[in-house]
Amino acid sequence: MQVPDDLVQVGYVSGAFGVTGSIRVTPFSTDADALLALKSWWLDKPGLQSVQVRTAKMHGGDVVAQLVGTLGRDAAEALKGAAVSVPRSAFPQLPADEYYWSDLIGLDVVNLQGESLGTVTDMMHNGAQSILRISPAPAEGEDKAHERLIPFVDQFVKTVDLAGRKISVDWGLDY
Repeated sequence: MQVPDDLVQVGYVSGAFGVTGSIRVTPFSTDADALLALKSWWLDKPGLQSVQVRTAKMHGGDVVAQLVGTLGRDAAEALKGAAVSVPRSAFPQLPADEYYWSDLIGLDVVNLQGESLGTVTDMMHNGAQSILRISPAPAEGEDKAHERLIPFVDQFVKTVDLAGRKISVDWGLDY
């Protein structure tokens, strides 16, 4: 099977679940719609390979899945640490003004004054909202610039232009 060009890592195998060969997958998102909707995932252990999902369901904050051909706890434990990826084109459609974190990572961030704040390098969730992790380019004479954390809420995030690869925020350089 040919590897899709748009694979996105959506979680990782955190261990076995039970004795029948089920695996526990820790998703990177609070909802695991892409994992639950698809019947085929890509794992990178022992090498990048497509696996067929027999069943998948939420259990606490994780997804418990039974993969075709993974029989017994030892086989499931052997997959521990594997990255779980799915094609981006298979993600469920989102309502307007909602974004997948994977689409925001790599976007440039500018404030309302047109000053560059850096690039989104990661996202995190603090329980109340998602947060943009922004790494600015180091200023001249600096070895490393300081990371910025900006809450991904309407008060601060004014526009997201996926096609233009830019996020506009109401955030000063000195914050």
